[in-house]
Amino acid sequence: MGRVTERRKVLRIRDGQVSSRPDTLVAEEPLEIRLNGKPLAITMRTPGDDFALAAGFLVSEGVLGATEELQSIVYCAGATQDGTNTYNVVDVRTAPGVVLPDITLERNVYTTSSCGLCGKASLDAVRTQTRFAIDDTPPVRIEPSLLASLPDRLREAQRVFDRTGGLHAAALFSEAGELLDIREDVGRHNAVDKLVGRALQSGGLPLSRAILLVSGRASFELAQKAVMAGIPVLAAVSAPSSLAVDLAAETGLTLVGFLRGPNMNVYAGEHRIALRAVAAQG
Repeated sequence: MGRVTERRKVLRIRDGQVSSRPDTLVAEEPLEIRLNGKPLAITMRTPGDDFALAAGFLVSEGVLGATEELQSIVYCAGATQDGTNTYNVVDVRTAPGVVLPDITLERNVYTTSSCGLCGKASLDAVRTQTRFAIDDTPPVRIEPSLLASLPDRLREAQRVFDRTGGLHAAALFSEAGELLDIREDVGRHNAVDKLVGRALQSGGLPLSRAILLVSGRASFELAQKAVMAGIPVLAAVSAPSSLAVDLAAETGLTLVGFLRGPNMNVYAGEHRIALRAVAAQG
């Protein structure tokens, strides 16, 4: 199986001095996801947690929503012409009786490490109906100070980033701020899929009391993945897109952007943020 990191020779120029040395890079390899033997998608990912990635991807597509709907996930032996197993092809088998939604298996979606939705025909095609409506009762209530502490905790938990500087991360926190899980990947959408897939495999869906924190920006696809997993709060250290804000407003998702220290922007779902605490401090 491919490793998470690889070594490459690099020419370093520092203050006019030139030297040669090996450098640690994050690995990036394609993963083909098959559903019941039929090719569905190819994503560029960092090897590792491939089964969780595939399961999480299928949660986002509306195929899976419960552990018992997943029969098996296996690497496809003989993935190349010479019969070598590359560990870059997985086949997901659904349990008997699972009705597959119309996701057009023949579309052969290619998703890059920066865009998990390339190949979608239209905006309507990605507004998948979630099984887990975000209607938390009682609602999750989060202090701004708790949110402010999460990016540093995410950064501290990024083990591979420290060696490569080239990975995105996604983490799940409890409403009390407990770190539940963290995944790293060259694509932030893959990191989220790995989190969601692990939750599916362990019977943890919906993630109705969790906070999802992502490095970088909050795109529409990340908001959709949060909604599909029943996550009520999505926070990002950078900006959201306009479509992410629209989706959050439509579904009741709390969307926080530019989460940097005590500063943040709340774009939707402000009822879950303890705003009175902010007013009292002002």
